[in-house]
Amino acid sequence: MELALATWHEVEDYLRTSDGIIIPIGSVEQHGPNGLIGTDHLCAEVVAKGVGDKIGALVAPTINYGMSQHHLGFAGSATLRPSTLMLVVRDVVQSLAVHGFRHFFFINGHGGNVASVTAGFDEIHAGVSLGDGTKTARTKMVFWSGGPRGQKLADELYGASNGGHATAAEVSLAQFYQPDHIKHAQMTPKVAPSGTPFFEAGHYRATYADGRIGSDPSLSTPQDGKRLFEAGVEDMVEMYQAFLLA
Repeated sequence: MELALATWHEVEDYLRTSDGIIIPIGSVEQHGPNGLIGTDHLCAEVVAKGVGDKIGALVAPTINYGMSQHHLGFAGSATLRPSTLMLVVRDVVQSLAVHGFRHFFFINGHGGNVASVTAGFDEIHAGVSLGDGTKTARTKMVFWSGGPRGQKLADELYGASNGGHATAAEVSLAQFYQPDHIKHAQMTPKVAPSGTPFFEAGHYRATYADGRIGSDPSLSTPQDGKRLFEAGVEDMVEMYQAFLLA
């Protein structure tokens, strides 16, 4: 069930049986020569919707923009400031909590979001008003790819060539979700370099010229993406259902 496609009456009915909601979050940033700029939020979104379809959980609209300042050396990337993302997370949770939601499960697609989203959670737990005041919010963020099934499958499919950014797994999942927008590009070298630290956006671009870090997304296929989707949904269902008991 998608919040954006529900009426307020349907949301009230949902809240009679559950106080949980899933919030996909990602970024708008480069993902190498064949990865879509929306890869991170697309991956989080498709897995979140899969969880919603499987167990009837309510899924909020995706927070598409994330903290991606280090990607601004590549055309099309866009970012929120860390402080802005922190407040977006706080305000979304605060708004939904007014209506009785108490368990907020963020499915994340971008590592750069972690610090800001965690700070947003801290703002919530530091005394933000939560409706009737009788219960406090519970917040949790997990990577769509972070469960045991997803990690094992990515290792089996790509090994070390999965990489750290513009990974073969995330590009595959985006290809499965958006099959009309599959891109092809030459990878030189086939597996991107990794291990060199970087600082601001210009230094990132100078260090990793095509945007990849340690990955070979030329290995990506929508068929792999379907398998990664199914594994990710199973992992997230288990994590979400356990979280609802907190």
